[in-house]
Amino acid sequence: MGKFSNEAKQLLAFLGGRENISAATHCMTRLRLVLADPAKADVKSIEALPTVKGTFTQAGQFQIVIGNEVAQYYADLAELAGIQNTATKDDVKAAAKQNQNPLQRAVTNLAEIFAPLIPAIIVGGLLLGFRSVLGDIAMVDGKSLAATYTWCQGLYDFLWLICEAALHLLPVGIVWSITKKMGTTQILGIVTGLTLVSSQLVNAYSVGTTESIPFWDFGLFTVERVGYQSQIIPAILVGFTLVYLEKFFTKITPQSIRMIVVPLCSLVPTVFLAHAVLGPIGWAIGQGISNVVLAGFQSPLGWLMGGLYGLIYPVLVITGLHHTMLAIDLQLCASPLQGTYMWPILVLANIAQGSACLAYYLCHRNNEKDAQVAVPAVISAYLGVTEPAIFGINIKYLYPFVAGMIGSCLGGLFSMSFNCLASSVGVGGLPGILSMQLSSIPMFAVAMLIAVVVPIPVTILFAKTGLGKKFGKN
Repeated sequence: MGKFSNEAKQLLAFLGGRENISAATHCMTRLRLVLADPAKADVKSIEALPTVKGTFTQAGQFQIVIGNEVAQYYADLAELAGIQNTATKDDVKAAAKQNQNPLQRAVTNLAEIFAPLIPAIIVGGLLLGFRSVLGDIAMVDGKSLAATYTWCQGLYDFLWLICEAALHLLPVGIVWSITKKMGTTQILGIVTGLTLVSSQLVNAYSVGTTESIPFWDFGLFTVERVGYQSQIIPAILVGFTLVYLEKFFTKITPQSIRMIVVPLCSLVPTVFLAHAVLGPIGWAIGQGISNVVLAGFQSPLGWLMGGLYGLIYPVLVITGLHHTMLAIDLQLCASPLQGTYMWPILVLANIAQGSACLAYYLCHRNNEKDAQVAVPAVISAYLGVTEPAIFGINIKYLYPFVAGMIGSCLGGLFSMSFNCLASSVGVGGLPGILSMQLSSIPMFAVAMLIAVVVPIPVTILFAKTGLGKKFGKN
């Protein structure tokens, strides 16, 4: 019998018994379960268990926040319920899709494509911001550090090696991630992605300034030799084309010649279609999305757009739709604007939820169970990961969540009133200021201050005056 055997026994009963668990696994802090009938779960009783710090349902999974001891907790639950301890996160995600409608599955698929890429994108964004500090800010006699010190220029140039790989060559990662998710040959995904950003092609950022674009002459027609650096939609279209061609030829090709026929018949048509059809179409779609979003943010009502996005972004986190916003941010960064108005507001929303969680802790610090959740959740939110704060405290009591929304709404209004623009995506918390364009940093710092400060008195007001009872538990 393990440390959590007794509580695991209670949890199993509250979940509706072993027969109600279709799949189970865990991550760093949470149990992740797929329930045959979610309605059978007694959520209130589960949340009342001593070691349970919160619950939420996302992407078809019922997730229970346990903390750092989740692995031992899961082991005890698995032993008690007779669950084979071999389920992976992918197994659970696959089972969870049975509880999702087509739209939810589409959103989940998009999120799963970008999830493996996020660490590289964040690092690239941070380093891009650091390069701006080295090379774009006058610090010594009116000159930048890179222009003043040789070693700073060397560091400035060296860091571009990483930034280029993480951000400009992103289509390689996207096509690879699609093949990985869909279970096809990943090296073909890497090769296909490289053909979108090859040095033989005109760089996507130079297309508008290049007088004559080279082309391949196929006799009856020509195809422009244009690259798709940082382009999201073309990479997605090409990735899925490769996947379905490979699956088709695998199905119809005899095993004895499959090793030769399948890669050849999948790769060559995909690369041709990528440059002749899919790339131009994807480029047009991407530019269309960018133009629509920019028209909203750059309109006379752009400040209102900023406020509305700040207001609804925490709701998108709850639904999982926030993952789809990353593709739009990256597309905006690849547009002629070479920046995004949306990412700064995401940063403000994360910070605001952290401050709301902090304010709740200050009001209820004697509640040991909530305090154990709130303190690390605040730190996590300020560093850009809000799920512990949102699901562990804010949405549980609701009024801190509403206070955080108010803070990010006001921060978004201020940010867009001064057209604060990020050069790239990066860390979605306090370090996010490093992703901002230099001209936007002063006003965005004020917007961050609004997002940090406003939710605290609002949360306390809700708690102390009883207004919080109108939203949820006080």
